[in-house]
Amino acid sequence: MSNALTLDEVDNGGAILEALDKVGDDSRVGFLKKSAVAAGGIVGGGAILGALATPAHAATANDVAILNFALTLEYLEAEFYTEAEQIGALRGRVLAFAKVVGAHERAHVAFLKKALGSAAVNKPTFNFRGTTESEAKFKATAQVLEDTGVKAYKGQAPLIDSDAVLAVALSVHSVEARHAAWIRHINGAPPAPNAFDPAATKQQILQAVAGTKFITAAPVMTAPGRSPRFTG
Repeated sequence: MSNALTLDEVDNGGAILEALDKVGDDSRVGFLKKSAVAAGGIVGGGAILGALATPAHAATANDVAILNFALTLEYLEAEFYTEAEQIGALRGRVLAFAKVVGAHERAHVAFLKKALGSAAVNKPTFNFRGTTESEAKFKATAQVLEDTGVKAYKGQAPLIDSDAVLAVALSVHSVEARHAAWIRHINGAPPAPNAFDPAATKQQILQAVAGTKFITAAPVMTAPGRSPRFTG
C-alpha cells in the first residue's frame, strides 16, 4: 500500500475553501479592487523574473487571481519541503532533493509575494499529517505534490492575459516539471510516463488540495523567520 496521501483524500472543516476564496473568479470584486503588481524590486534579477516589474495598472484582475492561485500552491510546497528538511528524517539523495526543491519553492513564494504586493493572499497554516516525518511518506507525497503542481500551471497558462505573466508562469512550470521527474526517478517511477501531459482546471486542483487536509486554517500572516510547525 502506498505511503502517499492522495490528492483525492484534502480540507479540514472547509478551511481551504476559505483560504482560496480570494483567488476565485472575477466576481470577487472586493478583493480584486486591491489587486496590483508591484513596480520594480522583483526578486531574482533575471530578465524573466523582471518581466513582472510593471506598473500596477498593467496587471489584469484575472492575472492577479491566477498569480494568487499559484502563490497558494507554492506556499504549500515550500512549507512541506522546509518542514521535512528541518525535522531531519531525510537522508542522502532524498535530503539533497528536499534542499534543492525547497529552495526553489521558497524562491517562488518570495517572487510571487513581491510581484503581487498588497494583493497577495496570506499564508495558511499547515498540518502535513506525518508525511514530513517519514522518508517513505515524504517521497510518495512529494511525487503527488509535484505532479499536481505541473498540472496546475499547465491548466492556467492558456488563461493568462499578459505575455509577461505567461513568461513567468512557464518558467516556473518547467522547473516544477523537473522536480516531478527528479522525485519520480528517486522513487523508481517513470520520469516521463506519457508523451503528453494532461492539464488540470483550477477547480480540480482546489478539490484535490482540499482533499489532503494539509491546510488546517484560514491564511494568517507569518512572522519573518518563524520555524515550521512540525506536525504528526
